[in-house]
Amino acid sequence: MKLLLHVCCAPCSTHAIETVMKDYEVTLLFSNSNISPKEEYDKRLEQARKIAKIYKLKLIEDDYNHEAWLKYIKGFEQEPEGKLRCEKCFEFNLKQTNNFAKDFDYFTTTLTISPHKDSTKIFKVGKTTSNKFLEINFKKQDGFKHSIELSNKHNLYRQDYCGCEFNGN
Repeated sequence: MKLLLHVCCAPCSTHAIETVMKDYEVTLLFSNSNISPKEEYDKRLEQARKIAKIYKLKLIEDDYNHEAWLKYIKGFEQEPEGKLRCEKCFEFNLKQTNNFAKDFDYFTTTLTISPHKDSTKIFKVGKTTSNKFLEINFKKQDGFKHSIELSNKHNLYRQDYCGCEFNGN
């Protein structure tokens, strides 16, 4: 079974990759037009390329289109972290991922590994996006802790925010 894994960043992807590689033929997708500024996006993309090499996986790189993302979340800029703006952002990224998932049996996202992201909201959005979406909570079994260990092992750049310019970073 072929799985497309949406990668929000290299550190979050480490544990997720190791989890899904057991059962799927995995391809990574870096599609994150929500990340701002562009220099931050470029750093994270470079790290995604690094992790793809480490795990010997194909990486698909979506075009960066921050203007499209801003248009998509328009009206939600002042929403607090974790509320409707985040759900719109999940929706944007998962719709983009679904656009690339045509030749795959399933797709999912590394976003569920973050202790700052509500997996049930991500699952809700994912299920409305496509019946190919797999609900995998990568936080389970100390997934976030394991991702930190793997990030240190591979000397990955670890950012301190999701990438959204409206989070005060």
